[in-house]
Amino acid sequence: MSTSSKQKVYQEVIKELQRHIEMHHLNAGDKLPSEREISERLNAGRSSVREALRALELIGLIETRHGEGTYLRTYRTFQTVELLSSFILRQENMKNDLSVTQKIIEKEAAKLAFSRMEENDFKKLNKIAAMYTNDPHTRHSTYFTYLFEKTENLLMTKIWVLMNEFSHTVSTQHYDDAFYSKLTDLYSDRDYLSIEELFIN
Repeated sequence: MSTSSKQKVYQEVIKELQRHIEMHHLNAGDKLPSEREISERLNAGRSSVREALRALELIGLIETRHGEGTYLRTYRTFQTVELLSSFILRQENMKNDLSVTQKIIEKEAAKLAFSRMEENDFKKLNKIAAMYTNDPHTRHSTYFTYLFEKTENLLMTKIWVLMNEFSHTVSTQHYDDAFYSKLTDLYSDRDYLSIEELFIN
């Protein structure tokens, strides 16, 4: 089977599982259709379906229990992080790309959270910045976790969590000590336009 044919089967398997999950309102731990059932529904070869399911299991989306079947699994970012570390980081330029891309996402999240910030949020952010002065990594992760929650954008948050965990395998992503208090001050002063400049400097 050609690479394009395998990719097509893989995509169809994903779509079929998505339909099944949505139709039956499945959650982590619930049983999924068997390899044979998927093969019959898609009119695809068992070996191709099996290969697609193994790929999904490798990234932690499903799990196969011997003699029981295939089950939906709770997504765990560390498995994807390990895969990315094994393959992407073989290219040296990817390390810099990761840092730049993460910074772009963090900047957009900071801007998106702006309109949702209130007095109580300023206090919490300042407390986080002060609490972890001796631990830049934890300060960065905790501070931006709070900001991403304020964006109420689940997809952006999931992407950032993955990138943030992935960046730890390369280098520690954080800004200088003054950055966090400056950003909080911009929120407090309602100075939206200066957020862009803060991330550039």
